[in-house]
Amino acid sequence: QYGIVLDAGSSHTAMFVYKWPADKENDTGVVSEHSMCDVEGPGISSYSSDPPAAGTSLVHCLDQALSDVPKEKHMGTPLYLGATAGMRLLNITNPQASDAVLSAVAATLKSYPFDFRGAKILSGEEEGVFGWVTANYLLENFIKRGWLGEWIQPQKKTLGAMDFGGASTQITFETRDTIEDPRNKVMLKLYGQPYKVYTHSFLCYGRDQVLKRLLSKLLQAENYQATVPNPCWPTGYRKSLSLSSVYDTPCTEKERPSLALNSTVTVVGTGNGSLCALHVSKLFNFTSCSFSRCSFDGVFQPEVSGNFIAFSAFFYTVDFIQTVMGRPVHLPSDLKDAARIICVTSWNELLQKAPKLEKRLPDYCAISMFVYLLTTKGYNFDTHSFPNIAFQKKAGETSIGWALGYMLNLTNMIPAEKPSSHKSIMYNYWVILLLLFVLTTLTSLVTAACLLRRSKSSAI
Repeated sequence: QYGIVLDAGSSHTAMFVYKWPADKENDTGVVSEHSMCDVEGPGISSYSSDPPAAGTSLVHCLDQALSDVPKEKHMGTPLYLGATAGMRLLNITNPQASDAVLSAVAATLKSYPFDFRGAKILSGEEEGVFGWVTANYLLENFIKRGWLGEWIQPQKKTLGAMDFGGASTQITFETRDTIEDPRNKVMLKLYGQPYKVYTHSFLCYGRDQVLKRLLSKLLQAENYQATVPNPCWPTGYRKSLSLSSVYDTPCTEKERPSLALNSTVTVVGTGNGSLCALHVSKLFNFTSCSFSRCSFDGVFQPEVSGNFIAFSAFFYTVDFIQTVMGRPVHLPSDLKDAARIICVTSWNELLQKAPKLEKRLPDYCAISMFVYLLTTKGYNFDTHSFPNIAFQKKAGETSIGWALGYMLNLTNMIPAEKPSSHKSIMYNYWVILLLLFVLTTLTSLVTAACLLRRSKSSAI
């Protein structure tokens, strides 16, 4: 069987086609990624002034799904679209435009022969929890099949999940501590096991929004002069920006200047790591907290414990540091040092190292510094707990993100109760194979004994 999920993120949309054996009811560890397709162009939230174009943008990938899923399976293949922080922001600023975009997208999805089951905006908490479910499901931390086809509940702890998208970032992990803010508490029952999960989604703390907020702080500090130095950009890099490109989001709304938004400023890179860190740290509020402990911005967070998996832009940032800059990331100090080195590397040097990444190259200094501050000062990972973070894009051949967890939930493929202890069809196969093996072995032994006896008698 097949299932399709469109992950409509703030910066782009990705389509995932999943598959699993049709004869297995509520099986686990068998749903895998069959194929994926990146939708060309920006995220659907950027089509607010032309909603039908949001639907049209999905056509290429949906056409690919028609060939990826066998034709006879089309009608029975569930199709979902989940939109995340980009649409959450649009829904805040312009609910009518947000509804129009979702309607246009739904109309396109309905025109395909799949079993369309809705297009909706996920809450930040849903995004966090479904990402946690995906990672732990793929790594068989909930339940798995034994070699005889029986169900086994591994005595493994679950992994925490950290997602870093374009407009928001999420942290989700199981905890034994008291969760002091009920908004951060999710109780789950999966395969008969209860899980108390802490989750929080920070809107405006995704990669693209962080960069806009940082530019806003820099422009503000320089009083919107015609030329503004940017310590987070490399020396030798400069760019003219319209104020509207910085202040077109609720994340910078409070700092919007009284100037005309069509005016432009020239931003010039000065490559200063210490100064960049100072400006990036101003994006967080580490002081106010009405709970026993907080991460930042007054948000309660229990102490991080156990292993974590960090994906999306977390992975891409650390991967850049390791593969392009050639630096290991094992400790917080490694991340801090790498960020400083990126910051002092000139634009020409960076271009020589990674010409294919030109579009995102200027921002690796700021984002590396942000990831360092978020994980250490924000989430409170230290030299003991930081090495427990695995920066990964996939588990096996399947992408880690909220999409698979979302589909598993909506198709009821993770039951609340423990599956019955009856053996699966696999078990019957094992019995037949074992009997055949025993029969073959006995036949071979009897034949060998007969041949041996015959050879002895002929020798006499």
